[in-house]
Amino acid sequence: MDWEKELTAAITVCDTEGKIVFMNNKSAEIFADDGGFKLMDRSLFDCHSNASSEKIREIMQKQLINVYTIEKNGIKKLIYQSPWYEDGKMKGLVELSIEIPFEMPHFIRI
Repeated sequence: MDWEKELTAAITVCDTEGKIVFMNNKSAEIFADDGGFKLMDRSLFDCHSNASSEKIREIMQKQLINVYTIEKNGIKKLIYQSPWYEDGKMKGLVELSIEIPFEMPHFIRI
């Protein structure tokens, strides 16, 4: 199964050095102006400001989850960044970028 390739959310994965090791189609589409799939095997630190790079390093060093929303070009997105693991060892970061409506229901489940 290759479900992630055509998922409507962008998935970008890097290793512990910040090298991009996976992009799905949506990720390549979002970053098309920066090279799209040509970003594979390149450092994501080359694509981020110093402040963003420091945040990424902190997330990796402390193995944190970082979640926030952004608005760009009239589109609101949920950004979810999390370490990924293999056999209990952190191997890098995964970023999910999901387009969300500006107003959306919120449910409290009991």
